[in-house]
Amino acid sequence: MLDAMTSELTPNRAALREQLAAPLALPAAAVAAYRQNGYVKLKQVLSPEVIAFYGSVISRKVVELNTDHTPLAERDTYGKAFLQIMNIWEQDETVREFSFSPRLARIAAELMGVAGVRLYHDQALYKEPGGGVTPWHVDQFYWPLSNSNTCTVWVPLQATPLALGPLAFSIGSQIFDKGRELPIGDDSEKQMAFKLKDFPVDETPFDLGEVSFHAGWTFHRASPNTSDRSRAVMTVIYIEDGIKLTAPRHKNHEADWARWMPGAQIGEAVATPLNPVLYRRSEAPR
Repeated sequence: MLDAMTSELTPNRAALREQLAAPLALPAAAVAAYRQNGYVKLKQVLSPEVIAFYGSVISRKVVELNTDHTPLAERDTYGKAFLQIMNIWEQDETVREFSFSPRLARIAAELMGVAGVRLYHDQALYKEPGGGVTPWHVDQFYWPLSNSNTCTVWVPLQATPLALGPLAFSIGSQIFDKGRELPIGDDSEKQMAFKLKDFPVDETPFDLGEVSFHAGWTFHRASPNTSDRSRAVMTVIYIEDGIKLTAPRHKNHEADWARWMPGAQIGEAVATPLNPVLYRRSEAPR
């Protein structure tokens, strides 16, 4: 059973939407850290009120949309890692407000150094009590895209101590090209634990309102949830506005093309109705 979240009732919904739209002054050091390390953690990006309100709605939709009720003990490693509910924005207008946040999208664009970003997809990742390890992996293994200007924001919907299994990063691994061909699973966990042994690991708690952004080729994982409550997380994946679809090289590429970029053409910029622009830098006045 997922944890009960704070009620969505709030006296000032408009103020919460304004927070999701307001730009955040991004320190130069944060941009430098992201580009050097392949990720960055930023504190106080979202207020407790924003997290409580949107988190309650997201959690309710996760319960509603989840179809996997297999006992943890009977699942494989991937199934034990988390409940995964994708593109919730298509199912709920309130979740859409969160996933389409201009504040978060602008941060992603500035970290990558691009003029604009589109949505690839959103997904809730809920690690249940007793949930297992999330194996080492890179996200961009799954994405048939023409460059590495991709970025995921990982938003915990509660303070996330080590017992809940916060996201951990292999520092600087976005430049490491070994193991990129491995889908997430037992093999990627075993192989990459060895291959990444010379890269330091950042596995630290997340405060409430703290979020992380990581590049598509950055190796990351999460430890098991040893607590008695769920680790609730919402993520949004951003791609550069203008990135192109490449020819699929394996079945995962084909599946992603069909689901997240339906109608996109190989060699052309991704711009389907499922990939709207979430942020575009304004042209300087003339």
